Amino acid sequence: MEVVKLEHVSKTFGTVKAVNGLTLTVRQGEIFGFLGTNGAGKTTTIKMLLGFFRPDAGQVSVLGQNPGDPAARRAIGFMPETAYYYPYLNVRELLAFYGGLCGMAKADIRRRSAELIARVGLEEAGGRLLRHYSKGMLQRAGIAQALLHDPDLLILDEPLTGLDPLARIRFRDLILDLRRQGKTIFFSSHDLSESELICDRVAILKQGSLVWCGTLGEVAGDGQQNLERIFLKMLGDAPARAVAGEPVGEERP
Repeated sequence: MEVVKLEHVSKTFGTVKAVNGLTLTVRQGEIFGFLGTNGAGKTTTIKMLLGFFRPDAGQVSVLGQNPGDPAARRAIGFMPETAYYYPYLNVRELLAFYGGLCGMAKADIRRRSAELIARVGLEEAGGRLLRHYSKGMLQRAGIAQALLHDPDLLILDEPLTGLDPLARIRFRDLILDLRRQGKTIFFSSHDLSESELICDRVAILKQGSLVWCGTLGEVAGDGQQNLERIFLKMLGDAPARAVAGEPVGEERP
């Protein structure tokens, strides 16, 4: 099943083409890494997947539906790169607030909140106000709120920012466990080594265009071919193009 599908999608802001003819698919149960430098179009693409922006051209679908449809939005969990939470709430109150917005029953909110707070390692800080949280702690709270309503698709924008090594291990284990449950994870990141550890496939964007998309089996880290080398090759000074003659915008099977 194609959980995410973009067909020849473009989005322009003034004279800047943020996304340029992007075509890609993400399948159910897949961890999909969405990579590129700052300004490559990653966040703009994510906002189109969430229904915040409409494409100027092309088609976007999430779980077979328009991203703006309520049914599609209910099935998505989202964590932005920089989240601004009410500073005078603690994490339990934060999750209770978001659970209410999702229409969850109070008993379900309490149960899921306890599970997720423990899973992201915030038990000891559960009663502390969010204004006293570090950047990494806020990231962990953001992961918990994105997962609260048990979404089928998890969209994460730079989720590793500010996480210490232990929190990164927790995050990795959590994402791999979600894949075992059949969840689909779509995340943008600058962390190539972490992406290489957990992703099934990755896509690389340059100036809004897809320049490489493939499986992690193709970047096995044999010293000749790995994700860092491909990233450098695709995003160096050379013009945007595909690897080994693969047409830009098409994916490998």
